[in-house]
Amino acid sequence: MILCLTYLVVFPLLSIFQDTVIVHNAEVMRITGSKAGDLTAYHWLKILLGKESMNNFYTPLMHSLITSLGSCFVAILVGGLYAWLVVRTDLRYKKTVAQLFMLPYIMPSWTLALAWSNFFKNSLVGGTTGIFTSITGIATANWFAYGPFPIMLVSGLHYAPFAYILIGGVLRNMDSNLEEAATVLKTSKWRMMLKITIPLALPSILSTFILVFSSGMNAFATAQFLGLPVKYYTLTTQMYRYLNGTNPGAGYALALMMIIISMLVLGINQKMIGTRKSYTTVSGKCSNISLTKLRGSRNTISIIAVAFIFCITIVPLTSFAIESLITIQGNYELSNFSLKYWIGTDNAITNGILVNSTVWRALKNTIIIAVCCALGAGTLGCLSGYAIVKRWGSKVSNIVNGLTFIPYLIPSLAFGTIYLSMFSQQRGFIPALYGSPILLFIIGTVKYLPMASRSGVNSMFQISATLEESAQILGAGWVKRMTRILIPIQKQSIVSGYLIPFMSGMRELELFVLLYTPGTIVLTALLFQYNSKGYDQYANAITLMIVLIVIVADKLISKLTGASIETGIGG
Repeated sequence: MILCLTYLVVFPLLSIFQDTVIVHNAEVMRITGSKAGDLTAYHWLKILLGKESMNNFYTPLMHSLITSLGSCFVAILVGGLYAWLVVRTDLRYKKTVAQLFMLPYIMPSWTLALAWSNFFKNSLVGGTTGIFTSITGIATANWFAYGPFPIMLVSGLHYAPFAYILIGGVLRNMDSNLEEAATVLKTSKWRMMLKITIPLALPSILSTFILVFSSGMNAFATAQFLGLPVKYYTLTTQMYRYLNGTNPGAGYALALMMIIISMLVLGINQKMIGTRKSYTTVSGKCSNISLTKLRGSRNTISIIAVAFIFCITIVPLTSFAIESLITIQGNYELSNFSLKYWIGTDNAITNGILVNSTVWRALKNTIIIAVCCALGAGTLGCLSGYAIVKRWGSKVSNIVNGLTFIPYLIPSLAFGTIYLSMFSQQRGFIPALYGSPILLFIIGTVKYLPMASRSGVNSMFQISATLEESAQILGAGWVKRMTRILIPIQKQSIVSGYLIPFMSGMRELELFVLLYTPGTIVLTALLFQYNSKGYDQYANAITLMIVLIVIVADKLISKLTGASIETGIGG
C-alpha cells in the first residue's frame, strides 16, 4: 500500500507543488523575461500578496469555508437524524425511507442544483422565473435562489447519505444495554444521547464531517451553477478560471491551498479519535437493539419524514422526466409532450438516447469503469481498514491512513490534470495510458479509495479484538478469520465500501472530463456535452438513465448478497 500510494498519491502532490513554482507556456507573455519551465514565485505572490489577492483568494476561501461547514451541518443533521429514526425508533415506512434516502447521492450533485434553479430561480437573474414563482406568484429573493444558502443546502442533502450510511451502521451494531442501564438510572433521553450514543458514534460522525467538508471544499459543479449567476466564487470555481485561462500556475496554487486546509481538518480528526482508546460496539456478547417508541407522534413524524424525502428525491426526478419529454421548453401542455428524445430517429440534433449508438457506447464504458473502480477501491479499502485498525497508533498505520485519504483532498479537476500529465507519455516501465480505459480505472480507484477505507476503518473499529484472538487460539489462519468472522459480522459496512465507489464512478464528471476520449466517453461526459449545448431534454434523459442503473444494481447486489446500502443499517 505504501509503495503503490507513494507513486499514485505522493507523486501527484509533488507535481502540483512543482506546477506552482514554474512558468507555464500560457504564462510566458504575462511573466516578463521568463520562459517556460523557469522557477518563479509569481503564482504565490499573486494569490497571497497581490493587489487582487482579496478577490483572487481570500474572499473565495471564505466562501468555500462557509459553504463547506454549512454542508457538513446539513449532512450530519439530516443524515444522522434519519439514521437514528430508521435504526433506533419504531418509525413507519422504514424500508421506503431507507431506499429513497440514497437517491440524492446517486444523482450527480449538480442535478439537484439544476432542480433547485428550475423551481426557485427569479427574473432578476436570467429574465425567467421558476416553477415556484409561476405557481404562487411569489418572487424568490436572490439569497434564496442563488449563493451560499442553496449551495450549502444542495451539497448537504447530496452528501447526507454519507452520514446516513456511516452513523447508521454504528447505531445498528450498538448494544443497547448501556442505554438501558442509563434508563434504569433515570437518565434523560437528551443526556443519554450526548453521553452514550454520540460518543460511541464519534468515529463515524468525524469521518462524515471530514468527507463532507473535503467534498464541499472541492465541489465545483454546484458552486458554479448556483454561485456564478450572483458572482459568488469559491476556491474551485476560481481555480477553474485559472486552469482554463492564462494563469494555470495560480490555479495549482489554489488547489494546493485547498489540500493543506483539508489536511489540517484530517489532523484534527485523527487527534480527536486518538484521545479515545476504544469505540467497540460489537463484542461477541449478547447484544440487542431497544427501539425508542415515538408513541402518539409516530404517525406524524413518519409522514413528515416520508414527505421530506419525497420532496428531495421524487420531485426532482419527476421534473427531469418531464423536461425530457417536452418539445418546446417552458410549454407544459399535454400536446407538447413527446418521446422523440428517447426513441426518435428523425431528430434534427441526434437520435433519441435509446436508439443512439454513442449513448450505448458511453453506457458500456461507464458500467465497466464503475465496476472496476468499485472492485479496486472496495478491496483495497477493506484491507487497508483492517491493517490500519490492527496497527492503530503506529507510524506505519498513520502513514497508510494518511495516504489513503489524501486523494479525497485533491480537487478532481486538478487530480485529472496531474494524471493526464503523468500518463500522457511512457515513464520507465509505466506505459502511456491516455486514451485507455485503464487510466480512468486507475484514477477512479485512487480517488474513491478514501470512501472505501473510511468504511473499512469504521467497521473494523467496532469489532472487539477478542473475537479474532479467540479464532487465533483455535488455529484459524488470517484468510479464515477474515472470511468466517470479520467480513460476515460487518458485511453491510463492507458492501457499502464497494457500492459507494460504484455510485461515484457512475456519476463522476469532474474527474473524467479531462481524461476521456471518443473511445472512452462516459455517460456523465456525454450528459455534460448535451447540457452545455442547451440540449436539456437529452441531458435530463441521461440523468434518469444513470439513476435507474444504479438503483437496479443496488437491488441486484441486495438479492445476491443479502446486503445493500439501505438494508445494511436497518431499512
